[in-house]
Amino acid sequence: MAERPTSPHRRTNDPEGLRQRLVDTAYAAFTTRGYHSSALHELKRDAGVTGGALAHHFPTKRALGLAVIQDRVAEAVELTWIAPVRAAMTTAEGIQEVFATIISELERKGAVSGCPLNNLALELSREDEAFQAAIEAIFLRWRTAIADKLRADLRSDSIDDFDAEAMATLVVAAYSGAMAMAKASQSVAPLKICGEQLTSIIQNQTSQGHRA
Repeated sequence: MAERPTSPHRRTNDPEGLRQRLVDTAYAAFTTRGYHSSALHELKRDAGVTGGALAHHFPTKRALGLAVIQDRVAEAVELTWIAPVRAAMTTAEGIQEVFATIISELERKGAVSGCPLNNLALELSREDEAFQAAIEAIFLRWRTAIADKLRADLRSDSIDDFDAEAMATLVVAAYSGAMAMAKASQSVAPLKICGEQLTSIIQNQTSQGHRA
């Protein structure tokens, strides 16, 4: 997913800017190194803030983790997946565009760190009810956006056995699994295969409705 650039260190009287810098720094750390592997003193150092400033904005690491999920991870899913799918002419075209963009970015970087949402879901969903709820809310918004687009594709047609919610779940699950495989192999090949197969499946399903 799209990475949000971290802000340069600013030592002006800018409480909101300082808070955003902390969240940016934590987002980069939590989604690559992991939540448990990122110590608060490291985040404080990387963000260039004092312990008092960190405690003022985020009295606990859990509070910082929730801010990362609700703000940055949700934003990453919105920018990388939801907005492009909604803007596309069809669901299949949107998914094809998303995969192509992600693959191109990973090839440019030369490394696969995984899906930020998936990384944190695997680590934190059983850790805390608030983490679980925040993560599931993002997955729900992601699936709903795809399902809504699928229904829009078929608005004037009908396929009796077509389940837009189920197909949306398949898309999210397939992408998440392909990204995990890409991370394990440090290769975009699983993403290329998954993107092609999902696009083909959706094109075939929606074309049935237009032929019916």
